[in-house]
Amino acid sequence: MQMAENQYTEDNIRSLDWKEHIRLRPGMYIGKLGDGSSADDGIYILVKEVVDNCIDEFVMGNGKRVDIKIKDGKVIIRDYGRGIPLGKVVDVVSKINTGGKYDSKAFKKSVGLNGVGSKAVNALSSHFLVYSVRDGKKKSASFVRGVLVDDPKIENTDEQNGTYVEFIPDETVFKKFAFKTPYLAKMMWNYCYLNRGLTIKMNGEKFFSKNGLKDLLENNMDGDPLYPIIHLEGDDIEVAFTHGKTYGEDYYSFVNGQHTTQGGTHQSAYRESIAKVIKDFYGKNYEASDIRQSIVASIAVKVMEPVFESQTKTKLGSLEIEPDGKSMRAFINDFLKEKLDNYLHRNPDVAEIIERKIKQSEKERKELSGIRKIARDRAKKANLHNKKLRDCRVHYTDTKNELHENTTLFITEGDSASGSITKSRDVKTQAVFSLKGKPLNSYGLTKKVVYENEEFNLIQAALNIELDMDDLRYNKIVIATDADVDGMHIRLLLLTFFLQFFPDLIKRNHVYVLETPLFRVRNKKKTIYCYSDQERKDAISELGKNAEITRFKGLGEISPDEFKHFIGEDIRLEPVILSKDSSIDEILSYYMGKNTPARQEFIINNLRVEEEVSDEVEDESSNKLEKAS
Repeated sequence: MQMAENQYTEDNIRSLDWKEHIRLRPGMYIGKLGDGSSADDGIYILVKEVVDNCIDEFVMGNGKRVDIKIKDGKVIIRDYGRGIPLGKVVDVVSKINTGGKYDSKAFKKSVGLNGVGSKAVNALSSHFLVYSVRDGKKKSASFVRGVLVDDPKIENTDEQNGTYVEFIPDETVFKKFAFKTPYLAKMMWNYCYLNRGLTIKMNGEKFFSKNGLKDLLENNMDGDPLYPIIHLEGDDIEVAFTHGKTYGEDYYSFVNGQHTTQGGTHQSAYRESIAKVIKDFYGKNYEASDIRQSIVASIAVKVMEPVFESQTKTKLGSLEIEPDGKSMRAFINDFLKEKLDNYLHRNPDVAEIIERKIKQSEKERKELSGIRKIARDRAKKANLHNKKLRDCRVHYTDTKNELHENTTLFITEGDSASGSITKSRDVKTQAVFSLKGKPLNSYGLTKKVVYENEEFNLIQAALNIELDMDDLRYNKIVIATDADVDGMHIRLLLLTFFLQFFPDLIKRNHVYVLETPLFRVRNKKKTIYCYSDQERKDAISELGKNAEITRFKGLGEISPDEFKHFIGEDIRLEPVILSKDSSIDEILSYYMGKNTPARQEFIINNLRVEEEVSDEVEDESSNKLEKAS
């Protein structure tokens, strides 16, 4: 019997066609799936794969505008380039390793080179329509999950040249997905920063950049820079940087127009080279960390046949910048050694501000060194004895020292909530940190408080971000507090802590808020968990008015068996997103600063609105009662 089970014959060999393989192993093509709550979820990769093709047309000098409409899960993207050759429209979107980018003369430094992108979109969409217009002729084709369902003949048209793609991500693959506008907007801005002169119109909003990476920093910096942004350009490289007033280092790196969110060889070389050139300019052996403290920087390079560490191209692995073998490090260092050194000599006032900032960072680092040692010892002792952190078993992937995408740290209030989550969590990838009471309001305080305040010090130690944000041990930091006034206050205090001292955690999309149900509606046959009053009403309509309704006030009231539903596959997370126009200092000053007149006015006005709504509800109830009488 055992031998029969282990037989290996011709019947065991199976060949998958292109669409079957993509649907069976989507992670190989688009990274993780997700539901749209993270910026790197699959639905955004689908959009990117199509827009990348439009950008390649623009780079080749064809079409200066891209129109995009995204509504109710449907995506429409139209460029005005040359259009796909009409006889190859079906092949380009349905035959793997088919495309025009293998010809390096046509697409010398293209965003996408693997001939996979549009095929992945096609295979992972419940509806996919493409048409191309070239010189008065139009060819279209429609697919369902990669299967060709309509292949009409070429027809005449008066439309402008270019390519049109329309698709709906397959809900059987991307469950309960929803596009978030801030993530899409950031993607479109990046396209425009890297392709000056390109106009993208998405859902009525216009995206356009005149000054490239300089615009990127101006639009993404929190507060004013310490000195004018240094913007340098050369063949196949553009850089911009300045220093701000926040803690840490903030980088935006790109390769051939691709946003490398996880950095790579070009970003590492950039960090090293900036420190080296500045150190050499002053002729002093400053610490690299002091030079880069509070830096906000961006780099974009163009590489022939770039090597990325995944299909989604978020981390560059190329060691060479050109086919002739010049190393990435040497290329970037030579560029900065010439351009940045010249700039600093020509702008002594800027050079003076930079050195003053370096000395300030050096002084603060030395002042904190003694406190850090005491704090580290205290953190180790607390984690050993108090068990505030119930850690998970896995933090990084097996193949590389990269964060496992599912690693999560839940920050909870009190022992009852942390107990429920701890009992129901996945011990492999989910950790729990239990807060003791309300954290301190850290707005306006210096980083010294991070080490002197036990709660903040222990959170920092648990996250492992004392020295470098790249040492972060969890991909997702989830604030899990009760849905009441105290819970909301604790949430605000934690967000204040992250924004004040570790803003990169939020900028890099690591921070989320756990959504837990407010109600449970059930009868003998079915249980529905409701996250809003409207969902409660819908559940009552479905199950009947005799259904049992339970109101959850705190996380501790939810049993571990039930909690499994809320932190497992069906987990609902609301990402904490900073919009392009948000200033961290203004946000914290408004919400967490002293009782300002603006905040008082906001509260008073909203109280009036609440009263008006209450009056309307009471009037409506009275009218109904009178009619019933």
